[in-house]
Amino acid sequence: LTVNCLDQHVEKSPNRVALIWERDEPGTAVHVTYRELLDLTCRLANTLKKYGIQKGDKVAIYMSVSPLSVAAMLACARIGAVHTVVFAGFSAESLAGRIMDSGCKAVITYNQGVRGGRIIELKTTVDEAVKNCPSIKHVFVAQRTDNKVQMGDRDIPLEEEMAKAASVCTPESMDSEDMLFMLYTSGSTGKPKGIVHTQAGYLLYAALTHKYVFDYQQGDVFGCVADIGWITGHSYVVYGPLCNGATSVLFESTPVYPDPGRYWEVVQRLKINQFYGAPTAIRLLLNYGEEWVKKYDRSSLKTLGSVGEPINHEAWQWFYHVVGEGRCTLVDTWWQTETGGICIAPRPSEEKAEIIPAMAMRPFFGIVPVLMDENGKVIEGNDVSGALCIAQPWPGMARTIYGDHQRFVDAYFKTYPGYYFTGDGAYRTKKGYYQITGRMDDVINISGHRLGTAEIEDAMADHPEVPETAVIGYPHKIKGEGAFAFIVLKEQTAHIDRVKEELKTIVASKIAKYAVPDHILVVKRLPKTRSGKIMRRLLRKVVTEQSGNMGDVTTLDDPSVVKEILDAYQKYKKSSS
Repeated sequence: LTVNCLDQHVEKSPNRVALIWERDEPGTAVHVTYRELLDLTCRLANTLKKYGIQKGDKVAIYMSVSPLSVAAMLACARIGAVHTVVFAGFSAESLAGRIMDSGCKAVITYNQGVRGGRIIELKTTVDEAVKNCPSIKHVFVAQRTDNKVQMGDRDIPLEEEMAKAASVCTPESMDSEDMLFMLYTSGSTGKPKGIVHTQAGYLLYAALTHKYVFDYQQGDVFGCVADIGWITGHSYVVYGPLCNGATSVLFESTPVYPDPGRYWEVVQRLKINQFYGAPTAIRLLLNYGEEWVKKYDRSSLKTLGSVGEPINHEAWQWFYHVVGEGRCTLVDTWWQTETGGICIAPRPSEEKAEIIPAMAMRPFFGIVPVLMDENGKVIEGNDVSGALCIAQPWPGMARTIYGDHQRFVDAYFKTYPGYYFTGDGAYRTKKGYYQITGRMDDVINISGHRLGTAEIEDAMADHPEVPETAVIGYPHKIKGEGAFAFIVLKEQTAHIDRVKEELKTIVASKIAKYAVPDHILVVKRLPKTRSGKIMRRLLRKVVTEQSGNMGDVTTLDDPSVVKEILDAYQKYKKSSS
């Protein structure tokens, strides 16, 4: 695999730029050639080997976006180890949970991270995480800043070791179905699941979709601003572009640092040709107005892409007309951690084929979408809605959930036997195009990050004064969706504000800051069926203010609970406005 991503290009054009690292500090880009990246990768691979990492071992990577973090992924691949990248915004507890579930032998991290001008304590978080992880033998620590961090017995200074290592490392020979990496993602039940991707099919699919969806041409500068902690970073920052011999941008900063012109200043300075980002960032930037965009020359741009959640019309129009000046192809891409790469997007298509705003539209080569009704029957014809399934396997699909194949079968193949169920609903237009309408389960999408509401509920349930919680998603102007929590308290405590603050802290430390609910509403009780199931549907209606249309409430244990919660919500709304 790394031969496809590195060696083949080093043989033909060693000095071609593989990575452009747009560091957090504005205007300090670092260019890394294919030859340099191979050297970095081999030294890191030999260092891992020296400390006993072998084919099949699991390695956690907890790093911000950088050439070294890319080299860490590739070094694992080169020696046949399995990487699991954990987004550097996750808490120590989240990191520990992933390390324990996958049985990692080592962690690769930085002393600190830098984002938006702020220092992020990565090593401290790793230290706290590995306290409870007996499987970890070594922690490799690289230097992103000059600040000293505490080094213990199992800590190894990475760059020092790499400097001593040989710059040649023979790649391990791998079977096409050997594991390449695991990546954890949220499901509708509490525990994140380790999605497994393998060698050949995954790389083939990432490379083909990168080439054809974005019309990548040799010599283009490909700018995907995703973090490597998400599948988008794996497929369209690292594996797809490198397999195609592309020049890939690594974006370490945020869209608003040092100001809301950052993306477009980078486009101008690095002459980016394809720009791939998230609707949540676009929604954030459009609030700052057009002048931040128009300040910079965006004439290098040819293709714009959107990923992570369905893009709303306003954001699509702004992205297309303001950023792309109405002359760039805009591809709204639909796919998942589980699919490995893009499955539905407006391109590839016939030359100049129409693109309908805010719609994923066309299935990629080999993808056969079907819509299913409630009875598990395929819905034929157009102008119809149903559960989005895929009818045939494709090379990039996940192979299992690590350590729990039954959960894999149950989650994706049980609901509609013979089909892969995406968890999303979709509408097929009169012309036969696909529009994704959103999740069909208790999973929400906050700023493009998928999060099961059960995970937030599980975290809050740890508070001694909070016996019951229910979390739902609600429409949020910037984030797409936000989390809204309903909680029941043990006693009528006078310290409601204190409990709310404690709950927010618990969620941040158990999951991550982005998972913290925007609203927490105390209610006397939750709406439950006679069998004790919480009817989240009703809570959604309350929050989205459709209480006039509650639907069937006869299955409720006590229908009077609805008015109770409505009153509490109205009161909460008044006081918070």
